[in-house]
Amino acid sequence: MGLKTKAKIMDEDGIRRAIRRIAHEIVEKNNGVENLALIGIRRRGVPIAQRIAEEIKLFEGVEVPVGILDITLYRDDLSSLSHQPVVHQTEINFPVTGKKLVLVDDVLYTGRTVRAALDALMDLGRPMLVQLAVLIDRGHREIPVRADYVGKNVPTSKKEVIHVHLAEIDGDEAVYIMEKEDE
Repeated sequence: MGLKTKAKIMDEDGIRRAIRRIAHEIVEKNNGVENLALIGIRRRGVPIAQRIAEEIKLFEGVEVPVGILDITLYRDDLSSLSHQPVVHQTEINFPVTGKKLVLVDDVLYTGRTVRAALDALMDLGRPMLVQLAVLIDRGHREIPVRADYVGKNVPTSKKEVIHVHLAEIDGDEAVYIMEKEDE
């Protein structure tokens, strides 16, 4: 079963504006940046978290720490991924205990990735609070998770897939709705 592009729903400017707005909302909701840190969920959540931190630095003049979280071993579908899943390193160079953490990911769908990320975070310490920022919320939750910060809500069917392309990983900048082709 292949995928075909149905629509381009965000371009480079749209992604940049969404990230800028999310950065402002994070600072506003947290009354500044004191005790705040961002945690990017590997893979595309990492450059989004880094971009949010860059935006915050531009208008607040403060560097917010950014960590990288690998959730591979916390996934509930681990056995269906591969016999030997590739585990990457979690890189969080600050204590999470007592911090205001913002988990960052590219797409919120079923909520299972976020659940796995929360499990991984709790193994590292006890944050003061955890918020969620996503570039795209496409609906279809299987567990009760909601994002605090959303770049764009995109209602989708279950036959559709959202592909986020970021320059750091994919070489281009866009968000696409893809449709599963029947074979």
